[in-house]
Amino acid sequence: MIRIILAATAALIPVAAFAHDGLAIRDAYARSANPQTGAVFLVVENHRKVECRLTGVSSSAAEMVELHTHAEADGVMKMQKIEGGIAIPAGGEHALARGGDHVMLMGLTSPLAQGDSVALTLDFGDCGTQQVEAAVDNDRAAEAEATAAHKGH
Repeated sequence: MIRIILAATAALIPVAAFAHDGLAIRDAYARSANPQTGAVFLVVENHRKVECRLTGVSSSAAEMVELHTHAEADGVMKMQKIEGGIAIPAGGEHALARGGDHVMLMGLTSPLAQGDSVALTLDFGDCGTQQVEAAVDNDRAAEAEATAAHKGH
């Protein structure tokens, strides 16, 4: 019996180590203000020794999925598409958060209902792809997001 437990434990060690050698996604959630558009927010952790760049996102939940940010133009904050991707520094992280960088879902295939989830594929170019499930949380307060994004700092 002890041999079986030790063998099972030994088999899991490489998996646990691998999880910390690449990219990790935490606190992914989606929200929508109307039936046509939605947004996804999350934190990307880069445990690699090289910078990784989020170059694109795909999902069957919307006709068009883009990386967006908010930028000031003529004293007004406007949303715009991010060209060239988002750099995730080696050993660092980047939060895609409300009021900043985020994943924009346009032409939703169905409304984002509270408690549903949205499947996404994040494309990090040379650093590979990452599958993510973002829970729909239309009631989430912006303050709760800011606290979650800064945990561990």
